[in-house]
Amino acid sequence: MTDSSAIHSKLKEFFGYDSFKGNQKAIIDNLLEGKNSFVLMPTGGGKSLCYQLPALLMEGTAIVISPLISLMKNQVDAIRGFVSGNEGIAHFLNSSLNKAAISAVRQDLVTGVTRLLYVAPESLTKDENIALLKEIKISFYAVDEAHCISEWGHDFRPEYRRIREIISVIGNAPVIALTATATPKVQHDILKNLGIEDATVFKSSFNRPNLYYEVREKVDPEKQIVKYIKQNPGKSGIIYCLSRKKVEELADLLCLNGIKALPYHAGLDAKTRADNQDRFLMEDVDVIVATIAFGMGIDKPDVRFVIHYDIPKSLEGYYQETGRAGRDGQDGQCITFYSYKDIQKLEKFMQGKQVAEQEIGQQLLNETIAYAETSDCRRKVLLNYFGEDYPEDNCGACDNCLYPKKKVDRSKEMCLLIDLVESLPEHFKMEHLAAILAGNSNSLIKSYHHDQLPFFGAGKEHDAKFWCMLMHQGLILHFIYKEIEKFGLIHVTDSGRGFRAAPSPLMLPDATKVEAGSGDDDDDAAMESVAKSGSAGGDQILLSMLKDLRRDMSRKLHLQPWIIFSDPSLADMSIMYPITLEELRRCQGVGAGKAQKFGEEFIKLIAKYVEENEIERPEDFVLKAPPKKSANKIFIIQSIDRRMELEDIAAAKDLDMDELISEIEAIVSAGAKLDINYYIEENLDEDVVDEIYAYFRDEAASDSVEEAVAALGGDFTEEEIRLVRIKFLCEVAN
Repeated sequence: MTDSSAIHSKLKEFFGYDSFKGNQKAIIDNLLEGKNSFVLMPTGGGKSLCYQLPALLMEGTAIVISPLISLMKNQVDAIRGFVSGNEGIAHFLNSSLNKAAISAVRQDLVTGVTRLLYVAPESLTKDENIALLKEIKISFYAVDEAHCISEWGHDFRPEYRRIREIISVIGNAPVIALTATATPKVQHDILKNLGIEDATVFKSSFNRPNLYYEVREKVDPEKQIVKYIKQNPGKSGIIYCLSRKKVEELADLLCLNGIKALPYHAGLDAKTRADNQDRFLMEDVDVIVATIAFGMGIDKPDVRFVIHYDIPKSLEGYYQETGRAGRDGQDGQCITFYSYKDIQKLEKFMQGKQVAEQEIGQQLLNETIAYAETSDCRRKVLLNYFGEDYPEDNCGACDNCLYPKKKVDRSKEMCLLIDLVESLPEHFKMEHLAAILAGNSNSLIKSYHHDQLPFFGAGKEHDAKFWCMLMHQGLILHFIYKEIEKFGLIHVTDSGRGFRAAPSPLMLPDATKVEAGSGDDDDDAAMESVAKSGSAGGDQILLSMLKDLRRDMSRKLHLQPWIIFSDPSLADMSIMYPITLEELRRCQGVGAGKAQKFGEEFIKLIAKYVEENEIERPEDFVLKAPPKKSANKIFIIQSIDRRMELEDIAAAKDLDMDELISEIEAIVSAGAKLDINYYIEENLDEDVVDEIYAYFRDEAASDSVEEAVAALGGDFTEEEIRLVRIKFLCEVAN
């Protein structure tokens, strides 16, 4: 075994450090003694040094099994930089290498020059690579990103489960498994699957005290993101999106608004990905917009913010991605946007998978929902998920601790919900139960005569959206469960029955919005927390005047107020003070048609108000939007004019139906009138159309699809609601 002074000497020689951090020295000693090790160390804790230094000290070659080519290249370059003049000391072996490069790697391995060989798990299983590795002396195996082994991990990879089998074929040597994120269940899976139950376990605290955690309601997220980045000029950041399409769109939007940004996702060719990553590392660009493929092992210590445009699928993934901020120990901001619609989308994606995979996915998603909706300290919730207790009740570095949410006892409402589910002989989906309690009748409710139940309207002081949110809390608390095999039907659990039999106070966050303007005008952070309402920072006197004008116009025109302009549109007017129709169109939800039809009186009122109060209008923040893809737009308009089936239009532009409807909605929101009656008459039942149309005409408080789904629910699909909404907007609002 190498003595301690020699280890410290090599630490200084190779890496330039005078001392080890945390458990690093103990982990290295354990490996040098030939023992198996399991290392649980948060991002930025220095995991890679725990196997790089021993590899340089020990005889033979260390095999580092790693999932990403970008990570391998990054670390090999770093090692070669530490040990100058010997490029053969570290190599990677994966599908990106040509024959000449593979031959050079083989030569350095066989001659004993190479101390570190990075290999993808897929490459490890190839017969020719197994044969090669059997020829050389192996010092140890390092399994990096070991959470990939577990089906309960956030990034499960089936090929990781074969690692033990391959090690046995190549030749046994000590194993060190390393990960930044693993729940107790995942930890057990890793140890068992690798056959290292005897491993010495090294756990560091998951707490990253320098990180600030915040969850924002997903209201105009692009605008919030651009504003945030412009308020933090020159700072490096990563924005995560779930889809490649959104990555591209958001990167383009940021560039258009003067922010140096690049996209990163698996759909880009390898050279573009590598170039974009290098430009971010070299600070040529400030922001990378990426899918979760980006960032594993990327050694950039000065990432100042990580933003999740979409809610992550699991808390493990979230923790690892946020852990890429502030690795230098300086402050890092972690902001996540959350909406119930995103949860529905993720649940929809899971529906095509096997039942066992759906169940795992749903449980992981429920933990994420619990984190997003909690009013407790986010740090406490996060650490508890990984089996660690946080001793304080207030961390002082999350939105819930800095700006506590009001809590309300919802035990009465939870009991009412449980009573309803238990009273029904059949089981129903969340939206149907919410509609019953809110007193929203629809054709499915009528067909079951549920409008005659004593429960119908029993909770009408709350809307259907509230009841859906309460059911999410019920799922989190295990009072109810969702039957995955049967389309998400709701059942009551034994715990739920126990709660109903002996109710106790159930303090949950108040679902009502924070009123805009209730915070301190001089406190930017407080205003940011209020910004979730969509109207923070606006001129409240002007906003009140605009609402009065809208009310007068709605009475005169016999239209619901939101059809004229929505609340977010008025909120934008109260911030931006538009005094021309062109400026008015920059407000969210205001298209050319709507501005032309209703805008004149609004801009007159605003112009007069600005003049009388000598207001300096803000010119500094107007979100520039990229021009719509005119080829798509023109093709869609012309195709609908020719009465083409929407499925054929979608196929012609390589869109799915959801994407096509989104394109049509964008065209309509810009003020265009499209006649899709031919498609609706052919594909939707007349009663369905009438009922949805009547909802938007007579009941709806806004044109929100989410609210419509919650209110109508039942046998109306979201697609049906969106199509009829388009018809309504074209015939009435535009």
